[in-house]
Amino acid sequence: MVVTGLGAVTPLGNCARATWEAMIAGRSGVGPITLFDSAQFAVRFAGEVKGFVPPPTIDAKDARRMDRNVQFAVSAAGEAIADSGLVITPENAEDIGCVCGTAVGGIKTLLDGQAILDARGPDRVGPFVLQNLIPDAASGQIAITYGLKGHNMAVVSACATGGHALGEAAEAIRRGDAVAMVAGGTEAAIVPVVLAGFTNMRALALDNDDPIRASKPFDARRQGFVMSEGAAMMILEDLDHAIARGARVLAEFVGYGSTNDAFHLAAPADNGEGAARAIARALKRACIRPEEVDYINAHGTGTPLNDKYETAAIKSVFQSAANNLVVSSTKSMTGHMMGAAGAVEAFVCVRAIVDGIIPPTINLEVPDPDCDLDYAPLVARRREVRVAMSNSLGLGGHNSCVVFRRFAA
Repeated sequence: MVVTGLGAVTPLGNCARATWEAMIAGRSGVGPITLFDSAQFAVRFAGEVKGFVPPPTIDAKDARRMDRNVQFAVSAAGEAIADSGLVITPENAEDIGCVCGTAVGGIKTLLDGQAILDARGPDRVGPFVLQNLIPDAASGQIAITYGLKGHNMAVVSACATGGHALGEAAEAIRRGDAVAMVAGGTEAAIVPVVLAGFTNMRALALDNDDPIRASKPFDARRQGFVMSEGAAMMILEDLDHAIARGARVLAEFVGYGSTNDAFHLAAPADNGEGAARAIARALKRACIRPEEVDYINAHGTGTPLNDKYETAAIKSVFQSAANNLVVSSTKSMTGHMMGAAGAVEAFVCVRAIVDGIIPPTINLEVPDPDCDLDYAPLVARRREVRVAMSNSLGLGGHNSCVVFRRFAA
């Protein structure tokens, strides 16, 4: 199975190319919140998508009715389809599907609907509220917009969602339900109640005076993560189908692992035990030895326990081979896109394989003794990447891991 197209909407840019160029330049997409008045909040910054305009593939009237997370997803999906050169026709539509995940879904639509209900009464709540707040609105709208009539579902597993969406899309192709899948994650949850909730969980960084430097994965000074939003989608395709249509192949999708900690809704299991099992499963499915992996895009949130235990999980699986890995957290630049994070970070793995560049972990200036791997601090690194892995770890103890390999024609 192979990757033939990529699309992205992130705090670093409204397309895949802009996002990637910003990442390898080590730029941050974090800044003051503009989506609402955050003056009363203890945290007043986030990774917002800036200057986003819904693509012309979405009717302007329909776009106004969509939640922001749906707009992001449809835009990224359209870019990925165009990038792949995949032509969807009535003849092949039933063999092409979509798995698009989200952790939170249309919460802005829900809150706006509740505000109208409170202020103006039940008769004034719009008829499009329900269909845009449900988590599968994005996967359904992608299918409607691009005519995908095959296997279609939404995945919801908190911050592991993006990896799960890719893995479950790959499973649909493996079992013969599709020849190609549009797959990824989306999120637009920078709203007051989510910001307040994460703040009161003590999960967020508090650097209001210097938001660009707030996300510090693996740094001894790290305080927490930075909320952000965005989407990424990729085209997964059966190899024979891709070759038959003359597609450009970016990488192979070779492994998928999924586990649960069964420990705590918010805290990771001790020493990353659940994450380690997901990594090991993905490698086993991929038939890849630990020493063959060149790069891991870590979950790397910048929370004290996540970074410590993810490091422990990597070391427990890779043993001595961990010393030859390069690990980085692009959340240092994007912030944490929750349901979209795993999809964006899988996109990074594919680009690292294609371009031979590993994006940095910016803001990593004070090493933590508990985090003692090579995290590509501060600047991007030129390195041949033959195999790359993305880890995603979520609230509820959900863990997903996906593995990509350079394609040998």
